[in-house]
Amino acid sequence: MLTLPLQVIDNFLLQYNVGQALLAVFILSALAALPLKSQRVYAMQFLGFGLLFLLTPQSMLAKPHWKFLGIALLVLAPMVYMTAKK
Repeated sequence: MLTLPLQVIDNFLLQYNVGQALLAVFILSALAALPLKSQRVYAMQFLGFGLLFLLTPQSMLAKPHWKFLGIALLVLAPMVYMTAKK
């Protein structure tokens, strides 16, 4: 009974790599933080996802540009945090 939905989900997810899944979760979390209107929350998200992109093994990401996205997010996070109003 549960095998058919699991096979459908598995076949759908096989088309994407971990980098694309992390990017989708990053975008969804950024949209979820919109009602808070806090730059510090965004800075913490940038920092967390930057670390995730950098610490994920390269074999799971499939292309090196995901590592560069992680570096960019790590550079951007302190700037966003420092420009936030108290």
